[in-house]
Amino acid sequence: MEQLHRKQPVLTQGVPLGKGRGAVILLHGRGGTAEDILSLTDELQFSDLSYLAPQAAGQTWYPNAFLAPIANNEPWLGSALELVGSIVEKVAHAGVPTFEIVIFGFSQGACLATEFVARNPARYGGLVAFTGGLIGPMGGLPEHSGNLDGTPCFLGAGDPDPHVPWQRVSESAATLRAMRAEVILKRYPGAGHTINQDEIEEAKRILAAIRRVP
Repeated sequence: MEQLHRKQPVLTQGVPLGKGRGAVILLHGRGGTAEDILSLTDELQFSDLSYLAPQAAGQTWYPNAFLAPIANNEPWLGSALELVGSIVEKVAHAGVPTFEIVIFGFSQGACLATEFVARNPARYGGLVAFTGGLIGPMGGLPEHSGNLDGTPCFLGAGDPDPHVPWQRVSESAATLRAMRAEVILKRYPGAGHTINQDEIEEAKRILAAIRRVP
């Protein structure tokens, strides 16, 4: 139980909530930290946004691979999803509408971000998933339904990747499209388990769009 995430810190950067042009919830990967993922804000270059980065207990959102049976990653996965939901609520209570909130993650954080959006459909400002996809075993993804109402989504990954099969990234994109998201899917042959500059540019396009919302 000490691994549950509800009492973990949430680091912030950028403008105070409700004072800028939108908010970005940044989810780090396995073994990473909130500080790590917040360092991306220098490359994203939008200082008028609010950035929030929760820290996973034990530096992992769930203990087993994202392709394991979902029950094998409980209760940690459920706790992580609840934490993301509580941050979305906090941001909304500060006056930032859901359509100006971007859920953003890398690796395990990208899996968590994608799973959260699929389980909690709404019109978000965007989903950015660098090397991740929906959680569950190959050939056994649960059904996802609901309307993402044009939410812009970017899913990008290297192929092959040692942790995230391209098939799952592609399946996840198809699921989000079926939920009426606007999805850009990019495969980077031989890129490795990292974030490349093209992915940063795709993320910047999504963030720029929430800054233009009247």
